[in-house]
Amino acid sequence: MSQSAAHDAIPWQQAGTLAGLLRERVARSPQRVAYRYFADDAWQTLTWAEVAARVGRFQAALRAERLPPGARVAVMLPNGPDWVCFDLAAAALGLVTVPIYAADRPDNAAYLLEHSGAALLLAQSAEQWSALLPHGYLGALQRVVLASDDADDDRVLSLAHWLPAAGEFAVEWTDGEALASIVYTSGTSGRPKGVMLRHRNMLWNADAAERMSPVTPDDLFLSFLPLSHTLERTVGYYLPMLAGAPVAFGRGIQQLADDLRAVRPTVLVSVPRVFERSAVAIRSAIDARGPAVRWLFERMVDLGWREFEFAQRRASAPLFKALLPVLRARLAQPVLAQLGGRLRMAICGGAALPQDVARLFIGLGLPLLQGYGLTEASPVLTVNTLESNRPDSVGLALPDVELRLGDDGELLARSPGVMLGYWQNADATAAVLDADGWMHTGDLAAERDGHWTITGRLKDIIVLGNGEKVPPTDVEHALMLDPLVHQALLVGEGRPYLAAVLVLHAKPWAELARSLGVDPDAPAALADPAVQKAVLARADAALHAFPGYARLRRVHLTLDEWTETNGLLTATQKARRGKLLEHYAEAIDRLYRK
Repeated sequence: MSQSAAHDAIPWQQAGTLAGLLRERVARSPQRVAYRYFADDAWQTLTWAEVAARVGRFQAALRAERLPPGARVAVMLPNGPDWVCFDLAAAALGLVTVPIYAADRPDNAAYLLEHSGAALLLAQSAEQWSALLPHGYLGALQRVVLASDDADDDRVLSLAHWLPAAGEFAVEWTDGEALASIVYTSGTSGRPKGVMLRHRNMLWNADAAERMSPVTPDDLFLSFLPLSHTLERTVGYYLPMLAGAPVAFGRGIQQLADDLRAVRPTVLVSVPRVFERSAVAIRSAIDARGPAVRWLFERMVDLGWREFEFAQRRASAPLFKALLPVLRARLAQPVLAQLGGRLRMAICGGAALPQDVARLFIGLGLPLLQGYGLTEASPVLTVNTLESNRPDSVGLALPDVELRLGDDGELLARSPGVMLGYWQNADATAAVLDADGWMHTGDLAAERDGHWTITGRLKDIIVLGNGEKVPPTDVEHALMLDPLVHQALLVGEGRPYLAAVLVLHAKPWAELARSLGVDPDAPAALADPAVQKAVLARADAALHAFPGYARLRRVHLTLDEWTETNGLLTATQKARRGKLLEHYAEAIDRLYRK
């Protein structure tokens, strides 16, 4: 290992606060590259010293707003240096960052601003800001800053105007126990809940995760998940700073393939959906090369998997092991080159990773590590390691994480990363955090040889392929407020989007069909494109109070009622979700076919 690659992680206790982490990093490696980003048709770089200088400018601008410690400041930008600099400047002053997805629905973003009482918003554009105005009460905002546009009133300034020409970075707030961020996540009421995280919550979590899978300054991260996502924020932003590793900010999911090839990262933090899409593309490309290549490719993946199991000491050495380097050079390396060709570790979290996908990439030679966590835990609780990797599990508990099963099989967790509670929601906090400090995850779990597996959820929360969590009962109830909808089943577990099976009331259905010029008694009427479009529009209206990712993309419509007699309802008239999923399995599968 080269001297530059030596382990250089900053102990989280030494950092003290999130801004203290930057202070310690600049002291250790001021001239090393901190960030890469794409601007002016080329990749640009910033050193740690240059980052500190820009944070100082943000700090001076925030200080001029005369906000007291604890005031909330919101950021609604795509990933990039300004997101980081704003967050660190706020931390240095004791302000509380409220991250909002840059592409969030305007009504949901406005709700977050109102609920958090944000005094300042850093947004991307005038268009983005204008879209918020019709939604919610935004009077608490005393300042709006636009990163890429000019302003048109006294309260709104362009970033170029708001930022002073210079400013000194200094850690003015040193209380690591103080609230650092309010991160909104889906709540059982349909409205997001604000998870309150302290400086030490996220610092400890980054440190503990790094101890499980050490990172060096010679590593390079590619950041493409939104920094509003706590997994990306802790593992893809604070952890690299703690370790001294640079981060390249991707241009977005649409440019991910190009960015992977251009940046050539060594570490990637992702969600299952990215690997699922890649797996489909890989197999399609192999299939196009004919049956002989497909057969050889599958033998290589199988041999690579067996070699992995041998390396993990769970199997004997595979036969024909000597062929693996030859097969990988011919078939795997061109595939892995599309991911940059240098990945030594890919961390996957946010939702369950399909085992056939894990087997494919591991068989190709890519170390894929699945983990588990919740925003409420800052977020990581468990992760597999390179030395102890069970792809059918979510891994081992992080250092200082205590895990146990409740009487009903629910996974309970206790760690230095567990949240303070939910912002302005004492009842929800009490339902999750008990008197002994155990956090109730809502997930059912099992443990084998130290490795944990998530087996289900107590309340059937749907986890989409991108890691977003949606409470189905709340969405279903909202849909059934429409007179057209008699019964509803929300689906989307592990899928790229939400869909639903809707049982329609006969009379409103007939009225809708006739208004669209469709015969309601025709066998194909429920699948008519005009009908589908109209029902989806009504569903959008019914779900207007939910986050953007909770909208429906497709629906299966039926007039066949669920009853106790046909076994689809309980005696108390509750939907038998498992039975319904079995009953509509084929129809649901069609909802996700192109």
